[in-house]
Amino acid sequence: MSEPWLSADDIASHLGVTTDTVYSWIASRAMPAHKIGRLWKFQTSEVDAWVRARGAADHDKRRPPDSAGPVAG
Repeated sequence: MSEPWLSADDIASHLGVTTDTVYSWIASRAMPAHKIGRLWKFQTSEVDAWVRARGAADHDKRRPPDSAGPVAG
């Protein structure tokens, strides 16, 4: 049986992030996604492999990745 295609909302929920984050990762970090018409679709296995390869690693310059506190400034 083939793997189902997931929507941006579905993959965001799977990863525990917002859909805005998903679209940002598509644009800036080469998140594996497939454009079908005007919609982005995802395969869980591809996205999970990308995450394991550190594709989703936080490179946010506003605070260190290990910081759990609020951003000052």
